[in-house]
Amino acid sequence: MKTHLCLLLLVLATLQEVRRSYGAGTIVSTRPDVVNVGAVFSFGTMIGKVAKVAIEAAVNDVNSDPTVLNGTKLKVTMQDTNYSGFLGIVEALQFMESDTVAIIGPQTSVTAHVISHIANELKVPLLSFSATDPTLSPLQFPFFVRTSQNDLFQMTAIAEMINYYGWREVIAIYVDDDHGRNGIAALGDKLAERRCKISFKAPLRLEATQDEITDALVKVALDESRIIVLHSYTSTGLGILKVAQYLGMMGNGYVWIATNWLSTILDTDPPHPQDSVDYLQGVLTLKLHTPDSDIKKKFYSRWRNLTQMSGNGTFGLSTYGLYSYDTVWILARAIDRFFDRGGVISFSNDSRLSNLKGGSLHLDAMSIFDGGDLLLNSILRVDMIGVSGQVRFTPDRNLIHPACDIINVMQSGFRRIGYWSNYSGLSIVAPETLYMSPPNRSSSAQQLFPVVWPGETTQKPRGWVFPNNGRHLRIGVPRRVSYREFVSPSEGGSDQFTGYCIDVFISAVNLLPYAVPYNLIPYGDGKHNPSSTKLVELITTDYFDAVVGDLAITMERTKMADFTQPYIESGLVVVAPVRQQNTSAWAFLRPFTREMWIVTALFFLIVGTVVWILEHRMNDEFRGPPRRQFITILWFSFSTWFFAHRENTVSALGRVVLIVWLFVVLIINSSYTASLTSILTVQQLSSPIKGIEDLVQSDDPIGYQEGSFARTYLIKELGVHESRLVPLVMPEDYVKALKAGPRGGGVAAVVDERPYIELFLSTRCEFSIVGQEFTKNGWGFAFPRDSPLAVDMSTAILKLSENGDLQRIHDKWLKSIACTSQGSKLQVDRLQLKSFRGLFLVCGLACLLALLIYLGQMLYQFSRHCPEELDSSSGSSSRSKRLQTFLTFVDEKEEEVRKRSKRRQLEKASNRSMGGAESVNDSRGSHIEYSSNQSLGAPDRA
Repeated sequence: MKTHLCLLLLVLATLQEVRRSYGAGTIVSTRPDVVNVGAVFSFGTMIGKVAKVAIEAAVNDVNSDPTVLNGTKLKVTMQDTNYSGFLGIVEALQFMESDTVAIIGPQTSVTAHVISHIANELKVPLLSFSATDPTLSPLQFPFFVRTSQNDLFQMTAIAEMINYYGWREVIAIYVDDDHGRNGIAALGDKLAERRCKISFKAPLRLEATQDEITDALVKVALDESRIIVLHSYTSTGLGILKVAQYLGMMGNGYVWIATNWLSTILDTDPPHPQDSVDYLQGVLTLKLHTPDSDIKKKFYSRWRNLTQMSGNGTFGLSTYGLYSYDTVWILARAIDRFFDRGGVISFSNDSRLSNLKGGSLHLDAMSIFDGGDLLLNSILRVDMIGVSGQVRFTPDRNLIHPACDIINVMQSGFRRIGYWSNYSGLSIVAPETLYMSPPNRSSSAQQLFPVVWPGETTQKPRGWVFPNNGRHLRIGVPRRVSYREFVSPSEGGSDQFTGYCIDVFISAVNLLPYAVPYNLIPYGDGKHNPSSTKLVELITTDYFDAVVGDLAITMERTKMADFTQPYIESGLVVVAPVRQQNTSAWAFLRPFTREMWIVTALFFLIVGTVVWILEHRMNDEFRGPPRRQFITILWFSFSTWFFAHRENTVSALGRVVLIVWLFVVLIINSSYTASLTSILTVQQLSSPIKGIEDLVQSDDPIGYQEGSFARTYLIKELGVHESRLVPLVMPEDYVKALKAGPRGGGVAAVVDERPYIELFLSTRCEFSIVGQEFTKNGWGFAFPRDSPLAVDMSTAILKLSENGDLQRIHDKWLKSIACTSQGSKLQVDRLQLKSFRGLFLVCGLACLLALLIYLGQMLYQFSRHCPEELDSSSGSSSRSKRLQTFLTFVDEKEEEVRKRSKRRQLEKASNRSMGGAESVNDSRGSHIEYSSNQSLGAPDRA
């Protein structure tokens, strides 16, 4: 900002004589004949010569259209800055001295930053079609209006392309000015949103010499990344690419992404094919997207004639020509709206400048445009269809629907491989088609056509190579004391190692498509196993470039470095002494726990009782004296274990219960048989420690391998007190401590990683792994965070796994022998009650449901066959009597109850018929008696 202000004062010092003809209160008629507008840009640049022709054509079109300004003519005075930012500022100030209501320009973002301060003070709108710096904020510069697309969207498109192809690091080459710095800063922000980054920046002067460009590109070539974003101007971009081609940086493996300066050259003045074959082939560039329309096609058809009339020869039409043409129309429509809203072109002196009156600079000559706010508001409200598409400003002063065409330059020319839009991202469909559908940002919807990359290859470059700068990688290797089958120094020298881990690393490096020079650096004193965590920490201090060895991938270590794909599975296990357990006379009881035996026996009795209740009234096999019935229940219950029950079930409910129970018995019987077979036929090993839970709950000492992460895990994750942990180094230390036991000064068990323990147990049969593996991880190689080499090494390890080399290396160093092939195993876990509780629950519910249904049936039959019991008087004695009667009814055979009920019904019917006859005779006798009495009494009544 201080530089800009100093430059402004320098410009003001050059204005020694200024006109005073426009004083305070100068007012022009409401609809003047002419409205003065200034334009500031360089006519000789590729953008300027196109803009000059387009602006002249737009002024002619506006003035020939009577419906736009209603007779008022638009006069645009264009000034050539002649490649100079200083002249651009001076010429803009000259426009400020006259009755200019707006200025089209400036062309560059550097000049726009300075002039925007003046425009804010004098309220003269600036409409720039080429100053695309994202930091030209409307909050700071309210009178600056960008009539083309913001570079922020162009950088967003590049960031999405980087993410689409799976790259993570890019190199930025740019011109070191406001336009270049701020554009690359925006690119860095957009890359960070996608977890990518700029790994190296190469700034250049605007007028950098070939030697300066060469020096910068040599530094770029020494970097690891091969993805290069070139953000430059049309005047310098081609020179950078030519030097890159000379240095061999336009070949296979490189990716060049140029911003829209290259597409401007291709549209305006394309280089000859023989020149572009070498240094442009395979380059990707962006082009500001303008949708196809009739008005655009007509303007393209006029362009050749317009350029011939300009006297500068014919040249192509770039998107800047479309935007500059629309800028004139935006201003014309805004002025027309300004007049419609009662705007008056008038100027007044700036009081702060008036205080400087009398000085040699005559600053009071510059005046404030009184209608500046109204005109600015009218500009921002323009909504029209121009040659560049729909023109409308968003609340943040950007044009709606920002989009880009993605161009691939090839030997035969260039082709469009897709589009980017702020609406739906990358697509092979034109943005205006996507606007008619809801936005789709899913990864499957992001598509581009195939690309011909530098080197004339269609295979996507990796984006990263090992830099050929002569430096070897410093790779740390632990100098182990024990388990040297994994890593051990060789006798050939201090920097040579052998072992399983080393062979895996060398085999993976040999599969990389590029050379990786490295030196293996030992770490440790050779007397104790070094801490792998401390070894990984040295990567963060740049002491080591990588670490190779038996490194377990833990959460703590992943915070320090990136690990490759695991090349061997690992995890913490418990190893303890075991003894062979011989089978005893009571081995048949061992398959089930005590609770399981009790519940199973109880359910045998329950099911037998339920079936007896359901069958008792209708099945003679379940009837008889009490002693016989009790024996029947016991026999029926336990005979179902062998499916040997003789009694038949005749009731539907009894059969349902029996089917459910037989299914439960089938499962229990099969499980018992399998477990007992294992107990009697497989060698059983037993240990007082069943797993990590028993070990943690006890107070016995626990052994661990010195340098292993097991110590930290036991203390922090499982809460084991540090005093219980005993460090062990050699496998012989394991044997001695385990045999001594906790009471003999040893340990109860050893906690270590599975690969070590499997190697340890291969020749020591008196120990075994107890319990389950209680952590899940693997071994990998460590690299700095975000290192592309870690990704490539992971791919190489996967290839080793797929082609079988990884297994062959494993068999070479770690092939198990002796005890691991004997099939010994720890004692089989006894079958628990919880494993069968679902079956018992289903059976219990079936029994309960059958009893409830049976009870309902009995109550219903009792109400039908013994209604006199229900109608008896209430009372405790009566209820007790009814209960006894109901129990007696339930105990009776169903057939006898039906016969007795039928007899009662016949007796009741007979009694009713006899009672009816007696009532008829009585009625007849009374009638005769009544008649005789009536006849005897008749004379008396006479």
